[in-house]
Amino acid sequence: MEFNPTEHQHVRYNPLKDEWVLVSPHRCQRPWSGQTEAAVDDQPLADNPLLPGAVRANGQKNPNYTSTYVFPNDFPALLERVPEPVAPAHPLFQAAQARGTCRVMCFHPDSSMTIPLMTTDEILAVIEEWVNQLKELGRRYCWVQIFENKGAVMGCSNPHPHCQIWASSFLPSEPRVKDRCQKEYYSKFRKALLVEYVKQELINKERIVIQNDEWVALVPYWAAWPFETMVLPLNGAPQRLTDLNEAQKRALADIMKQLNTKYDNLFKCSFPYSMGWHGAPTGPNATPGDSPHWLLHALYLPPLLRSATVKKFMVGFELLAQPQRDLTPEQAAAKLRECDHLVHYKNVK
Repeated sequence: MEFNPTEHQHVRYNPLKDEWVLVSPHRCQRPWSGQTEAAVDDQPLADNPLLPGAVRANGQKNPNYTSTYVFPNDFPALLERVPEPVAPAHPLFQAAQARGTCRVMCFHPDSSMTIPLMTTDEILAVIEEWVNQLKELGRRYCWVQIFENKGAVMGCSNPHPHCQIWASSFLPSEPRVKDRCQKEYYSKFRKALLVEYVKQELINKERIVIQNDEWVALVPYWAAWPFETMVLPLNGAPQRLTDLNEAQKRALADIMKQLNTKYDNLFKCSFPYSMGWHGAPTGPNATPGDSPHWLLHALYLPPLLRSATVKKFMVGFELLAQPQRDLTPEQAAAKLRECDHLVHYKNVK
């Protein structure tokens, strides 16, 4: 029997995280009788604390902002001042100090807006503020995690367009593993892992979703989530958001709008996801070009599997063994490529 990646289960290696993903394409044929989600777009809150002029839970009043707006998270997971844990009585019970700060960033004053419905200039304003936040917080903290949870199915409690920014005094687990794996690859081959990866993807093209002069959005060969994508730069090998030039920032706004339009058009819904940026660690000792093993990239991790009402659950085998997916990355990329990236389904007349 000859191996067919669209029919036969197999495992794929993720060199960024030194882990394997089980691909089981034959499972796409199984009937679904599990949980379904409400197939409706998230509705704006009647009493929305993120609106311009609104009073938040701590009594603070938002200004009448017209573009982006950043404020300290009212319920932060990280605080700037915290005592040092006591030394462990046994090495199996280690704890360490964790300092940091958490912020909320509104993308737009209109609660009905999402990235694909915003203009390129409005998205560019978001990117500029991301750069500003990374520049400021990166001077003090070794990691600045910019991330967006979109949709109630991803646990987002407020559909107003916004993201969060958590800066920490420690390097979290995901970037720590990525830093190690990329450093090992660079030491062995004297080339950046993701720079080489992009070159190979541009040759075979089967997992590319969309690209422009400066960026490419693709479904990674090792993707775990059904319609997971990675957005990578094509020129100059920037290591952090602060390395981007004006052309790269505008082209990023363009590809973010187009990719998110494709996402929404796939199942004709406001596509839920968690997304975020990974780049070289920051901190007071970080300097431009100091991490040649890194390539800046964004990750979109959407949960939907078959339709707007059926999502992928990371449970059982995924929690206890390793990630598993049904749809192959190539099949997912093909489905996304087929979706219109210029006209959002809400604007079809």
